Amino acid sequence: MSPRAKRGSTLFEAAGLEEGAPRPLADRLRPQRLPDVVGQDHLLGPDGALTRMLETRSLGSLIFWGPPGTGKTTVARLLASATDLHFEQISAVFSGVADLKKVFDQARGRREVGQGTLLFVDEVHRFNRAQQDSFLPVMEDGTVVLVGATTENPSFELNAALLSRARVLVFKPLDAESIEQVLARAEAIEAKALPLDDEARAALIRMSDGDARAALTLAEEVWRAVRAGETFDSAGLQDIVQRRAPIYDKSQDGHYNLISALHKSVRGSDPDAALYYLCRMLDAGEDPLYIARRVVRMAIEDIGLADPQALVVANAAKDAYDFLGSPEGELAIAQAVLYVATAPKSNAAYAAYGQAMQVAKEAGSLLPPKHILNAPTRLMQQEGYGRGYAYDHEEPDAFSGQDYFPEALGRQTFYDPPERGFEREIRKRLEYWAKLRKERS
Repeated sequence: MSPRAKRGSTLFEAAGLEEGAPRPLADRLRPQRLPDVVGQDHLLGPDGALTRMLETRSLGSLIFWGPPGTGKTTVARLLASATDLHFEQISAVFSGVADLKKVFDQARGRREVGQGTLLFVDEVHRFNRAQQDSFLPVMEDGTVVLVGATTENPSFELNAALLSRARVLVFKPLDAESIEQVLARAEAIEAKALPLDDEARAALIRMSDGDARAALTLAEEVWRAVRAGETFDSAGLQDIVQRRAPIYDKSQDGHYNLISALHKSVRGSDPDAALYYLCRMLDAGEDPLYIARRVVRMAIEDIGLADPQALVVANAAKDAYDFLGSPEGELAIAQAVLYVATAPKSNAAYAAYGQAMQVAKEAGSLLPPKHILNAPTRLMQQEGYGRGYAYDHEEPDAFSGQDYFPEALGRQTFYDPPERGFEREIRKRLEYWAKLRKERS
């Protein structure tokens, strides 16, 4: 042993530590058996998808889709052990074509001596299309059983050819009960309780956001910070851990999931849920102007003419934020969210536009009826352009009842306002005009 290495060893012994870097709590608590994995009963319970596979002691290629800290890597490792496969792990972040070729060659060598390989690929969605395609031959001939892990939606991030050869299994975020089990195990391993009151413990579970690894990291921070006889309340916990940032990637699923939740809460007329998701996004650092633009869209798509002021309020909120900036302008967006969430709902204009667009595409170049066309030249007058046109302002009720659709198409009905909000009044007008049209036709 070199003098330097010996000195290092002596330092570890003096500190009462084993030589080498200390293992994080999350690594020390990694389950050693599949039944110890918490929060994924739909996969590992008595009737779970993986349980049924293991009963045959054979696996097909799999894609594990779920947020961080839900057990994807651990389950892959334990599956290899349960099926007597050699476990090989690579990460798409650090691996290239040369690395893949080496792994495939090694797997072929094992296969020749009767040893199968479970190849676990972390962040598999980070491989490009050509790299993903390179897995196809070794999956098809059984050289490897591929288990890919991804936090992103496989439908968007993985090649169709790869997806067609693998089964997608969804890992769910851990619920509060599962996180509590993880913390209880940590306390048993450390032989000491977390110095938190009930409210602080619940806050730590919420901060973990369904991520077991995050929960254990937070627990370690608490144990490092606590002094003898000290117990933290919720405020003290936040001071110690400086409140872990929400799990949220503005360019990926977290972004789309939360804006979808906000939009559907507005559509469902739940202002409290809408405010909650708005605050989740703002707290995670989402661009407020992006949210404001989506609120404008909500006003158009889900409220429409049931409350024409909704679009005015949403646009005003966007302008107010643009003028005030953060944080003052965020209140204007919150006000707009409350307005659209509590407004009467109608997608009649949205649906009418879609139907009209479809008919317009199918109708092609059908000309409008001649009587509603201008006739700026003598030839056009001779051809009947404008002949028989009734100027509505000169008709009783300012309504002539003329047909404005192309003759070959016939009259169409797209807009069907409901009996809600301002559209109740619009419906009355349309029904009155339909009655006059019928009388004057």
